[in-house]
Amino acid sequence: MSDTNAVVDALSWTCPAPLRDRPRVVMGHGGGGAMSAELVEQILLPALAGPEPAPLTDSAVVELGGARLAFSTDSFVVRPLFFPGGSIGDLAVNGTVNDLAMSGARAAFLSCGLILEEGVGIDTVTQVAEAIGAAARAADVRVVTGDTKVVEAGHGDGVYINTAGVGLVPAGADLRPDRVVPGDVVLLSGPIGLHGVAILSERENLAFESDVRSDCAALGGLVEAMLSVTTTNLHVLRDPTRGGLAASLNEIATAAGCGVVVQERAVPVPPSVAGACAMLGLDPMYVANEGKLVAFVAREHADEVLAAMRAHPLGAEAAIIGEAVADHPGMVVARTGLGGTRVVDMPLGEQLPRIC
Repeated sequence: MSDTNAVVDALSWTCPAPLRDRPRVVMGHGGGGAMSAELVEQILLPALAGPEPAPLTDSAVVELGGARLAFSTDSFVVRPLFFPGGSIGDLAVNGTVNDLAMSGARAAFLSCGLILEEGVGIDTVTQVAEAIGAAARAADVRVVTGDTKVVEAGHGDGVYINTAGVGLVPAGADLRPDRVVPGDVVLLSGPIGLHGVAILSERENLAFESDVRSDCAALGGLVEAMLSVTTTNLHVLRDPTRGGLAASLNEIATAAGCGVVVQERAVPVPPSVAGACAMLGLDPMYVANEGKLVAFVAREHADEVLAAMRAHPLGAEAAIIGEAVADHPGMVVARTGLGGTRVVDMPLGEQLPRIC
C-alpha cells in the first residue's frame, strides 16, 4: 500500500527530453541539434570568436603560405567502443577525414589524442589503436602526432579519442551553405540510419530481423569524384552525423536563408532501419550516419554529379531527394507518400546519445 503522506521531492525528477533553459549541461547539449547550437552560439562563440565571425561548418578553411587548408577537430565518446561495422578507432579517423572532405579537402595529416580510463584492458587499447591505424591507411591519411592521458577509474568510459586533421582544398572549391540558392538539387549518397541503429542494437542487445552494420567510412574519394564533375556548381556538402539528415538539412536551410523540400519516398531507408525505427518510435531522418553525405548542387550539373557518385562504391545508392526553394526560408518540409506535407524540424537534442 502506498504512503499517501510521503513527501514528494520534485527536484529529484528527471525529464527524458532535456529542457533548454537548464543551468547545467545535459546530454541534449551534445546531440547536434538545437541545444548544441545554443551552447555554441550563446556560450562558446562569444568567448572564442575572433575579429571576424567564422562560419559554423564541419571544418575551417584557412590560408597559410599561399595554400588553402581545411582544418578540423573532433572528439569521440561512443558507447560501446566496438559495434557492428566499426569501432571508436574507425570513427576517430573517418569522422575527421569526412569533416575535411565536406570542405572539399582530401585529408593529409591527423593528430590523435587518447584519454584512457584507469583499469581499461591493454587488449582493448591495442584493438582501438589497430583500428585507428587500419582506418588511416584505408583513408590514405597519416597520423603524425598525438598524446595520451590517463584518468582515474570512474572518470571516463574506457577510451575517449580526439583527432584533428588538415588537408588541401582544391582550386575552385568553395563549399559553404550560404552558396545554396533556390533551384539547387539535393543529393544523398545512400541509405540513412545504419550507424545509429547499429549502435543502439549493440548497446541495448536488441535483435532485428537482419543484422544492421554501421556505415562508418571515409568519404574523401567520393567527394573527389564529385568535384571532378564541377567545383563551382557544387555548393555545399554535409555529413549527417549527430541529428541525422534532418539536422544537416535544417542547418543548411537556416544558413542559406532558403527553404528545402524533400520527397520522403526518395530518401533511401533500409528495411532493417525502417523496421527498427518503427519498433522503437524513431524517425530515420533523425538517426545518425557515419558514411553518408548530403549535397546541394546547381540543377544543370545534378545529373552528372549523381552519375559520378553512383560510379563510386560509397555512392552506389545515391539519390536525388529534393530541392532548395524560395518558399518558407529556413524551414525543411517533407512531401509524404500520401501527398501531404510535414515539417522536418531541427532536433532538440539527440534521440540516441553517445553515438560518435
